[in-house]
Amino acid sequence: MTDAGADLVILGGGSGGYAAAFRAAELGLSVTLIEKDKLGGTCLHRGCIPTKALLHAAEVADSAREGEQFGVKTTLEGIDIAGVNKYKDQIISRLYKGLQGLAKAHKVNLVEGTGSYVSGTTVEVDGQRHTGKNLLLATGSYSRTLPGLELGGRIIASEDALSLDYIPEKVVVLGGGVIGVEFASVWASFGVDVTIVEALPRLVPNEDEFASKQLERAFRRRKITFKTGVKFTGAKQDDNGISVSLETGETIEADLLLVAVGRGPNTAGHGYEEAGVRMERGFVLTDDRLRTNVPNVYAVGDIVPGLQLAHRGFAQGIFVAEEIAGLEPRVIDESGIPRVTYSHPEVASVGLTEAAAKDKYGSGVTTFTYDLAGNGKSQILKTAGAVKLVKAPDGPVVGLHLVGDRVGELIGEAQLIYNWEAFPEDVAPLIHAHPTQTEALGEAHLALAGKPLHVHS
Repeated sequence: MTDAGADLVILGGGSGGYAAAFRAAELGLSVTLIEKDKLGGTCLHRGCIPTKALLHAAEVADSAREGEQFGVKTTLEGIDIAGVNKYKDQIISRLYKGLQGLAKAHKVNLVEGTGSYVSGTTVEVDGQRHTGKNLLLATGSYSRTLPGLELGGRIIASEDALSLDYIPEKVVVLGGGVIGVEFASVWASFGVDVTIVEALPRLVPNEDEFASKQLERAFRRRKITFKTGVKFTGAKQDDNGISVSLETGETIEADLLLVAVGRGPNTAGHGYEEAGVRMERGFVLTDDRLRTNVPNVYAVGDIVPGLQLAHRGFAQGIFVAEEIAGLEPRVIDESGIPRVTYSHPEVASVGLTEAAAKDKYGSGVTTFTYDLAGNGKSQILKTAGAVKLVKAPDGPVVGLHLVGDRVGELIGEAQLIYNWEAFPEDVAPLIHAHPTQTEALGEAHLALAGKPLHVHS
């Protein structure tokens, strides 16, 4: 049988898929959304949301442990992991029910099952074919591992780490990117002995080098061990633990090995390549309007080369819906997408790193770094960190990089500055409420505009 009634058929109900579905429905288009698991995808059920719930529980644990420094007599009796998981799962459940309600309200035709791309704009699910005037591929990503390193037993991926019903004593985290440092941060707050192994020279290697140094300094203070510029060579596990080997000849004994070496595009077995979709290293290639080489077939999210972020997929989903509806939306600037690592301290950025800016603009790039030691609210929170601005020669601010507790909440203003193509002189006159951490952005722009106040000139 073939269902040929939809303006848009979407394969994948994660952030990109459901955003496209809801926006297309708002614009009067009929939508069929195919999802093999649960609406909301990895981000809601096995990624962003549960991870950040654990990170908040970790923050509460740190607050209880360190209450005396604020004059509050608190003690940390321990971590009730069952209680933490209940808290986490309740958040997921509420958000999931909300998404289901929105899908119903938008009259989206939800189809449960594993879809395979057939050809043209047709997808098959359990023998039923769904053909739309347009097709959107949005099948997300999976946790990668290394060649020869098989997941299982004491070797776990992030999805497994989210469902642990106990707190290990010692963990090795393989990978010092976003996922790795977030889980390392959680476990350290829960009292776990953590060692991060990263093959590249620094933690969060995709961020500005300034941010890596700030995070590494903070992790040393927290007694989180990390070994950078060192390659993993093997792991052996038994009933008593796991032994992790490094190229230096060093061996680390632990209870678990978390493999956090990134995520791969979930495209294998979906029929994309067989149907003629242009691919590269498993990714679906698109133009800047997210069109594949097949007419009326689009792709969004983690299967498209670029940042693997839920909010990127969300924005791309909205873009495709508006593109199909003829609204001619503005092309998404990948550099203008905010990035946040929710460790303790947080790392947030938007725009170009200093190195990328120099590659693009040459040696005339200027920078300014404002230390949070001069920010009243940061001192109240007892967080160290800084704000770094990167400015193009005779041009606007092209990069903003922040490190410190809660700086992820500042990235909204930072992305406005970048996407506005603001000069320091444009931001300097803006009044920031006192005392807030947003003042750090204001002070940095004041300094770069030539009128520093709470900084040594």
